[in-house]
Amino acid sequence: MELGCGSRRPVWRFASVPMTDVTCILSAIERGDLQAADQLLPLVYDELRKLAAQRLAQEKPGQTLQATALVHEAYLRLVGAGDPGWGSRGHFFAAAAEAMRRILVENARRKQRHRHGGAGQRLDLDEVDLAGAAASEDLLALDEALERLAGTDPIPAQLVKLRYFAGLSMEEAAAALGISPRTAERNWTYARTWLHRAIAQDDERDPA
Repeated sequence: MELGCGSRRPVWRFASVPMTDVTCILSAIERGDLQAADQLLPLVYDELRKLAAQRLAQEKPGQTLQATALVHEAYLRLVGAGDPGWGSRGHFFAAAAEAMRRILVENARRKQRHRHGGAGQRLDLDEVDLAGAAASEDLLALDEALERLAGTDPIPAQLVKLRYFAGLSMEEAAAALGISPRTAERNWTYARTWLHRAIAQDDERDPA
């Protein structure tokens, strides 16, 4: 895979690579290289899965992933001590949010298959770092509703992913999306209302 960064082929060793190859991908994304964008998500996903496995191995049974901590730790490992700028960070966090969503949904599905009963807890999108702590059925309901929202209103859906799964603040998420904080606030209010309504309607149709 050549990304216009010289003839050296990238070597994906996150713990040992400083700024070189990953920065090259992020810079290529900023230049509009769609192939580079396609390559970022698998890299982020693999790194987040590795971090999740390490974190879970250290935790007591029943404790959960902390989405924000994992995403930010992955970012630090990927880019090293340097900061390629908000444009690159925006691309990274978008990919990391999607990767974190997939990991948490997969984890929730596994828990649901082995679940022996018990009441779920209601999701509150105001508490944007609850992605790891949510009951599995609630997280899956949110994910299904979020996919429907993305089909009609991609910006509000992406804002939710950045805040809920990557743990970004409103200002950080707005910068990542290239919109103003005021616009982000409007999209956040709309997305929360839409998702709560969609999940409630799903619950009415399937009370079990």
